[in-house]
Amino acid sequence: MSAAATRATGQDHLWSVDEHLKDILATVRPLEPIELNLLDAQGCVLVDDVTVPLSLPPFDNSSMDGYAVRVADVEGASEEFPAVLTVIGDVAAGSADLLEVGPGQAARIMTGAPLPPGAEAVVPVEWTDGGLGGGPVSAMPARSLSPEGATGQVRIHRPAEARAHVRAKGSDVKAGDLALAAGTVLGPPQIALLAAIGRGTVRVRPRPRVVVMSTGSELVQPDEELTGGQIYDSNSFALTAAARDAGAIAYRVGAVADDAETLRSAIEDQLVRADLMVTTGGVSVGAYDVVKEALTSVDVGDGDGDEGEAGGGVEFRKLAMQPGKPQGFGLIGPDHTPLLALPGNPVSSYVSFELFVRPAIRTLMGLEDVHRPRTSAVLRADKVLTSPAGRRQFLRGTYADGVVTPVGGAGSHLIAALAQADALIVVPEADTSVEPGTEVEVVLLG
Repeated sequence: MSAAATRATGQDHLWSVDEHLKDILATVRPLEPIELNLLDAQGCVLVDDVTVPLSLPPFDNSSMDGYAVRVADVEGASEEFPAVLTVIGDVAAGSADLLEVGPGQAARIMTGAPLPPGAEAVVPVEWTDGGLGGGPVSAMPARSLSPEGATGQVRIHRPAEARAHVRAKGSDVKAGDLALAAGTVLGPPQIALLAAIGRGTVRVRPRPRVVVMSTGSELVQPDEELTGGQIYDSNSFALTAAARDAGAIAYRVGAVADDAETLRSAIEDQLVRADLMVTTGGVSVGAYDVVKEALTSVDVGDGDGDEGEAGGGVEFRKLAMQPGKPQGFGLIGPDHTPLLALPGNPVSSYVSFELFVRPAIRTLMGLEDVHRPRTSAVLRADKVLTSPAGRRQFLRGTYADGVVTPVGGAGSHLIAALAQADALIVVPEADTSVEPGTEVEVVLLG
C-alpha cells in the first residue's frame, strides 16, 4: 500500500503536485542489483566502486609509427647531418619477445607496440627516410653511427628527447586507482574502460521494464483506417518513447477497449514483464472511465482472490494542476508492481509522465538525481498568460539563452504544439496571470 493509504483522504482530497510526487517516490524502490555482461549493462547504474586491477597502459608503448632509439644516438641529428642507425628488426603491437636496442641501433616500431629494452624514445617515421637509405638528406656526408658492414639502415633528421612519443605505463590509470564510482551510468566510454581493465561483467541495477497501455474503444493503431468517431492512438507511442528516453526498457501494448474485465485481464498478462506499469486514459469521472472501474481498491493478480490486500490497489486522485488533474497511483499484483494511471488527453499524459513517471523510472534505476533540470527564464510572449487559481499550470514552450517562448495554448489536446516544445513553463498555484518579461521557472525537456 502506498504511503497515502495512511491518510483517509481518498478521492476527496485535492492533492498538490508535490504531494503526489512525494508519495510516488516514497513508495517506489530501486531494483535489486544483478550481474550483467558489459553490453547488456549499457544504460544501467553501477552498484559498486570498480578499482583498476592493472595499469593502463600495462607497459610503455609507442604512440607513433616510427623507430625506437637511444637518445644519445640521435642527438644533434638534422636534415644536413642525419643520424644513420642500423635497423635490427620490427616491433609490432602484441609483440612479446622484444629486441634489445643497443648503441647505434634502432627498431622499427608500430603504434601501440611495447617499447623495446634499451630504447628511450620513439622517432616518428615522418622524421626519417623510412629506412630506404635515401630521402630528403643533404649531399654532405651522413654522420654514421652504424656498425661496419651493416645493411638495414634508417636516416633520422631530428633529435628526440627522452620518452618522446612514448605512452608511459600507468599514464592513463594505475593499478588500485578508482576506475568508476558507484552510481555511474554506464555509457559507451564507461563500458570501454571496463573492457580495457579486463572486466567482462559488472554489477548494476538493471534498466526497469516499463509496460505502457492506452485505453479507449475509440483508439486505432497507426496505418489502420479510421471510421466515424475514431482517432489514432498516439499516447502509447509517446509514453513508450519517453520511457525509453528515461532509460527504461519499454513495451507498448495496443489500445485496450473500454471494458473493465478486458483491462484487468490485459494488466494481469503484462505484469510478468513489468517493473512499472503505465496506463493512459480512463481516470476521470466519465461513464467509460474503465481504469478506475478496473483498478480502484483492487489487488490485480495476487492469485488469492482477495481485493485490496497484498498489492494494495490503485488510488485515484485529483491534483491541483493543469493539465493532468486526474491521476492514479498504487501497487498491484503479487510483486507489488507500481502502476501510474495517467489522463487520456495527449498533452496531459505527456506532462504527467515528465513530472511523475520519469522520476519513478529513474528511482527504479537507482539514480540520485531523478528530475529534469530546471532553470529560470524570461518570458517572451505577445500577451499576458492566464492560469486558473489554485492550480499549478505547465505550459509548453521553447527555451534558448535564458528566454522561454510559449508554443500553442493551454489545451490538453494540442499535440502539434507539444512537438515543438523543449520546455515546460511553470505557473505557480497562487498566480493567475504572468506578464511578458516576467522571470518564470522552466523545466527543461531536452
